[in-house]
Amino acid sequence: MKTLVTTIVLTIVTALSAMAQTLQPMKENPVIWADMPDPDVIRVDDTYYFMSTTMFYMPGAPIMKSKDLVNWEIAGYVFDKLTDSPRYNLQEGTTYGRGQWATSLRFHDGRFYALFCANEYGDMGRTYIYSAPKASGPWTVVSRLPHFHDASLLFDDDGRVYVFYGTGEQVELTPDLQGVVKGSHRQMFKRDAEETGLLEGSRLVKHRGRYYLLMISHVYKPGRHRREVCYRADNLAGPWEKRVILESDLNNFGYVGQGTVFDTPDGDWYAMIFQDRTAVGRVPILMPCRWRDGWPMLGDEDGRIPKKMQPIVSGQPSCPIVVSDDFDSELINPHWQWNHNPVENAWSLSERKGWLRLKTSRVVNNLYLAPNTITQRMQGPMCSGTVRLDISHLKDGDCAGFCTFNGKSGVLTVKKEGKRLELRMSEQQVNLKGSELSVESVDEEIKESIDLTTLLKSMHTNILYLRIDADFTLGRDIATFHYSTDGSSWKQMGNDFKMQFDWQRLFVGTRFALFCYSTKKTGGYADFDSFSFLGKEI
Repeated sequence: MKTLVTTIVLTIVTALSAMAQTLQPMKENPVIWADMPDPDVIRVDDTYYFMSTTMFYMPGAPIMKSKDLVNWEIAGYVFDKLTDSPRYNLQEGTTYGRGQWATSLRFHDGRFYALFCANEYGDMGRTYIYSAPKASGPWTVVSRLPHFHDASLLFDDDGRVYVFYGTGEQVELTPDLQGVVKGSHRQMFKRDAEETGLLEGSRLVKHRGRYYLLMISHVYKPGRHRREVCYRADNLAGPWEKRVILESDLNNFGYVGQGTVFDTPDGDWYAMIFQDRTAVGRVPILMPCRWRDGWPMLGDEDGRIPKKMQPIVSGQPSCPIVVSDDFDSELINPHWQWNHNPVENAWSLSERKGWLRLKTSRVVNNLYLAPNTITQRMQGPMCSGTVRLDISHLKDGDCAGFCTFNGKSGVLTVKKEGKRLELRMSEQQVNLKGSELSVESVDEEIKESIDLTTLLKSMHTNILYLRIDADFTLGRDIATFHYSTDGSSWKQMGNDFKMQFDWQRLFVGTRFALFCYSTKKTGGYADFDSFSFLGKEI
């Protein structure tokens, strides 16, 4: 009788739990409408961990965690800086479009491992392996290996360790991960006649004794689109066979490809694959994964990406990926990242409590060489960012302000020339040169300017408010720029600015950025009191 009662109670509890889950509000895809490309997702017990690419932004290699697959909290970063070259400091060149790419995340024998290479040349392009006891760190470098493009790390069941990379290439690593086993390189398969375009983005999973290598593919033929393919084999020596596991668009933004699959504690499977959404960047799309005839088929029963997904655990708190900040903390909020390595003594949260102070530390002639430009992602479908700043301590030649940062940027700049202050709305495009990606020039077109000196003096203030509104709905990618002296009455400056995903230069989604730099002499600074963010639905 006791056993029967226990069984009935457990059945009721399970039913109620399932009912509560179905009552959870559905989450629109993308689960994060912001730039989170090259996803790798793993599960450790009941927690999921997600790594993405941030290239030249520091700290780098962000790792996020979630219980429900739709709310992702930043757990930390693999590294604070990269120091292989002064180029990471915006000196002797830049690393725009380079830096940390497509990190492979693994958990093995109680430790996390992250493998990535910089999309670079020579020693700067070598592969890093980092490890940590917890996702939040501390992360330490394990080894530096040859360049492995878009690589995936595998700790196999027999204790051997492999890297899969490029287009179907594989090597074995030594047990201590310090080198490549001599003679272990293998070309697992070659492109078939249909694979005439892109074929990269390796993500290797092992399921029920079989090896599955997921890759992004693009066939350059009429009527064909970006897609995700899978190569599988019973052993690493092959033979490998291929199947298209996803060829679907979503909301008319284009076809989806590159990512990985993973399981839940209950044995269900999901995939996280990114989609290009033009200026906002490459966004992560969550979808079911169904095993059919030994293949991980993605999407719904018809192979289409669901427009909405159910959180897999109820009651999880919302975790926005872009946040407001009043700068009251002693530490930089982890949602911010610097453009290249920061100059540590040229910013402060303590010199003026409740303000972020950005100091000029190096004379440069443009925004793209400015140290300590600090950024957050922009977010779709629409969003707005507002900053409140004090420009009292700018020196002659200083520039401070707020912008949409990319290879082509829309910029609100307060520039001091002599005793005169001017506010400009401009469009700026960087031109990079050579393998060092040196800033050869910046094309600037000033759309509107006003004299701030008289205006602020008449208002008895040195405080200025700047606002950027952005619309990333299909076919738009428009930003508008506004200023105010009181934070309530706003005037638009300049024209509508067409944002772009600049794959030829920076190769990242457009970001909000705060900056202060000197074109004549160092020693000036700008104080930012707050950054206010508002995400907007359609």
